[in-house]
Amino acid sequence: MLDGSTPGNETGLAVLQDRVSDPADKTPSSRFLQAELELNAHLRGLTFGEPVRYVYNPLEYAWDPHRCYVEKYCQPGQRFLFLGMNPGPFGMAQTGVPFGEVKSVVNWLKITGEVGHPADEHPKRRILGLGCTQSEVSGARFWGFFRKLCGEPEQFFRHCFVHNLCPLIFMNASGKNLTPPELPADQREALLSLCDAALCKAVEALNVSMVIGVGRVAEQRARRALSAAGVNVQVEGIMHPSPRNPLANKGWEDVAKAKLADLGVLSLLSNS
Repeated sequence: MLDGSTPGNETGLAVLQDRVSDPADKTPSSRFLQAELELNAHLRGLTFGEPVRYVYNPLEYAWDPHRCYVEKYCQPGQRFLFLGMNPGPFGMAQTGVPFGEVKSVVNWLKITGEVGHPADEHPKRRILGLGCTQSEVSGARFWGFFRKLCGEPEQFFRHCFVHNLCPLIFMNASGKNLTPPELPADQREALLSLCDAALCKAVEALNVSMVIGVGRVAEQRARRALSAAGVNVQVEGIMHPSPRNPLANKGWEDVAKAKLADLGVLSLLSNS
């Protein structure tokens, strides 16, 4: 059974559960956090077999900086939700922030908070939190692009928010990262059906008009999930900035900029 919590963390989560369950608190950030806490509770009941040996949930051990991110930047009036698939080992797995390359999270987004540890860590994939010195290329490209475009994070978050469909990161015995599409079909569908339902709640909490999948898998999954649930929102996509993608390595920013211009997002974000 999955258990990504850390000693002493359950009390803090219980206090937060009481806080965000307050019926009087209907802010987008509170409703969003509530959807995530409910997803966490469901995910704890899942089990994963080979090739999965290690499962980390940063929404457990890195809840503190994640909550800081949501409460600071999730706000009314945001129209666009950028949706990634799941954490990277040197991004959200370390910081609790989607595409959370450490320098971007600390220096631009100004996120703070204590990061604990998963119950079972791979010796080659230790969680170092906001002190991690290894950069995640995808996150550096993603947030670096918007930093150049917007100048200040407030300009970006006035219109947009960023989220991951699945909060879990998976590794095999050697520590190699496994994406959800690489899981056995029955385990993958059990996982993603829970994540789909949580995505629908998150989209309704944010009241966005467009979901922009970062990468084809996130785009397709969002389109399928939201359509099946009858959530009336436009779903589009942009290329994933992963270094595994040869096209992204040839100039991801230019491709992303052209797509966002087509979608009518670019002009809202530019600080010029």
